[in-house]
Amino acid sequence: MRPKRIVGTALAAAAAGALAWLAVPGGAPAAERAASEPLTSVADEAPGYAVEDFNYPQADKILAEQGIVLKRGDGRIVLADCASGTDLLRVMARRNAETICFRTTGNSGWLTLEIPAVYVIRGNDYNTEVDMTVGSEEKTYSIEKNTWTAVGESADEQGREHMLVEIRTAK
Repeated sequence: MRPKRIVGTALAAAAAGALAWLAVPGGAPAAERAASEPLTSVADEAPGYAVEDFNYPQADKILAEQGIVLKRGDGRIVLADCASGTDLLRVMARRNAETICFRTTGNSGWLTLEIPAVYVIRGNDYNTEVDMTVGSEEKTYSIEKNTWTAVGESADEQGREHMLVEIRTAK
């Protein structure tokens, strides 16, 4: 009885092995295939990690062309062409011949920047606050929706020149 059991078990094992060998693509065991194929590192093929530093893209180009220092933000307040819509934040500064416009998106946003001599800002449909500095003093102004709001030197009793340093928006 014992030899029949051993032979039966051996035949069952051989049949299972043959089926497994046929189920493998290429018919060769995985170890043999791995030895015959060249090794490549997954790290060499995968893209690197993207680390967001929140720096404003092409800030150097914008500074050279328009004289506006854009520093950092979350991407929801971006410089825009003033002719591109009516739903823009509009900033007027004495040192800029043209109005400077920003498009806002999302539920909230922030942008740090430097625009000197800002005296009035027109809001859009967002609740907007701006921080401005004069000397070592910092002031925060709430911008009225869809109307012009006096800020900086036009809202200062002494008429001092203020620099716009941050814009924050929320719906």
